[in-house]
Amino acid sequence: MNNQTVMAVFTSKPHFFDELYIIKADGGHSIRLTHNLTSERFYGWSPNGDRLAFVSAHNHARGQIYIITTDGSQQSNLTQSRDLDEISPAWSPDGQRLVFVSDRDGNPEIYVINVDGTQRTRLTHDPALEETPAWSPDGQQIAFVSYRDGNSEIYVMNTDGSQQRRLTNNSASDWRPVWSPDGQQLAFESKRDGNFEIYSMRADGSEQVNLTNSPNWDRDPVWSPDGQRVAFLSNSTDGSNHEIYIVNADGSQLKNLTNNPASDGFQGPPVWSPDGQHLAFVSYRRSRYDIYIININDGKETLLNIDSVSNISNPKWSPDGQWIAFSGEPNNDE
Repeated sequence: MNNQTVMAVFTSKPHFFDELYIIKADGGHSIRLTHNLTSERFYGWSPNGDRLAFVSAHNHARGQIYIITTDGSQQSNLTQSRDLDEISPAWSPDGQRLVFVSDRDGNPEIYVINVDGTQRTRLTHDPALEETPAWSPDGQQIAFVSYRDGNSEIYVMNTDGSQQRRLTNNSASDWRPVWSPDGQQLAFESKRDGNFEIYSMRADGSEQVNLTNSPNWDRDPVWSPDGQRVAFLSNSTDGSNHEIYIVNADGSQLKNLTNNPASDGFQGPPVWSPDGQHLAFVSYRRSRYDIYIININDGKETLLNIDSVSNISNPKWSPDGQWIAFSGEPNNDE
């Protein structure tokens, strides 16, 4: 890491509810962004890093999608749905729209909406469950998981919902599609070998390649910014321990980055810094969940000492590398 000031955005739980906060990565005084006294789940940064998308159950509603500026000054409810679940928002690459999952039509379907709350458009129309939508880097396609063929398979469609195409076709389940930075490949996890392994394929579904082959469960693939490597979590089949690995995009040079009796990454997948030199992850080494940053070259680790927050999970780097997003529960009221 360089000597620049690193900041972090996270969710915390006063009175057992999530709220959004900003905190310096050295564990300085936290700045609370939301005051909803309800469950907030942080999902992601806008591409330019000036806004955050999150899901809230504000005013006793079910999940609703909100956007807030990073200083907390402007908060808007995009979906305005009191009795529905609107979840899993993901930013379009140009920052103008969000794709998300909603059950407003009776079952979970995929929608897009402008960031000002206008032009809500339903993209899928199937009685089966649809989940985990992800924009392609060029903003022209959306990958997603559907159960319309009896088990979870990976599909892709145009951003207007046209040309929906099935990419995987396997009796075992395929999950969590993640686009490579150049949009030419998708990494995903599959149980087709009897346990979870990491695979990759071309964006048209061809050349499906097994990147891992382990008796452990390998899950949650994440591409490096240059697209040359994939980080993932590997855990024993009984779920008692999680470690972080990286592997080249062709499956070569598997490297175990963490090796600790406490679980590393149990609270969410590892995330790459924008420069591709570090991974942030959560570990339970101190009998509490903490964020660590590891240098992928020399293995040096840095603890982000945030003792005022517990149950930390799901770290996410900001686009400029100066912030990290994560969830947590404050140990005192503010």
